[in-house]
Amino acid sequence: MTPQQRAEKSAAAMLAQDVASPGMGMTLDSISPGGAKMSMEVAPHMLNGHRICHGGFIFALADSAFAFACNSYNQATVAQQNQITYLAPAQLGERMTATATEVSRSGRSGVYDVRVTGADGRSIALFRGLCRTIKGQNFPEEEPTP
Repeated sequence: MTPQQRAEKSAAAMLAQDVASPGMGMTLDSISPGGAKMSMEVAPHMLNGHRICHGGFIFALADSAFAFACNSYNQATVAQQNQITYLAPAQLGERMTATATEVSRSGRSGVYDVRVTGADGRSIALFRGLCRTIKGQNFPEEEPTP
C-alpha cells in the first residue's frame, strides 16, 4: 500500500465514524500523508452577536483538518494541545477552507499548522495543533511504514 493509499483509506475509516464534522457541514476535500484540506460554508446558525462566524466553528473546521492530517498514517492519533489566532471574520454564506500541513512528526508526537482561508483567499485564522499517537489504527493493517 502506498502512503497516499494509506492516507485515503485512513480518512475513509475516520469519516465513517465522524458524526461531528459532516454534522457541521464540513467536507474533506483532499488528503495526503501528513496533510488534509477541509471546507465548510458559514450557515446562519453559525453567526455570533456581531453577525460574523463564531470562532468556535472556525476552530472546529481547523481542528477537523488537523485530525485528518495527523491520522493519515493509520496510527490512532489524538490532539494534545491546540491554539488558534483569528485574523479576519468569516461572513454568512462564505466557504471557508482549512489546509493542514505537517510541520514535524517524531516518535509519538506531531506538530501541524492549519491555515483557514476565506473564499477570496484571505487568511481567517492560523491554528497550530500538537498531537500524540495512541494505541490502535484507523483500519486493520500491519504496522504502517513511518
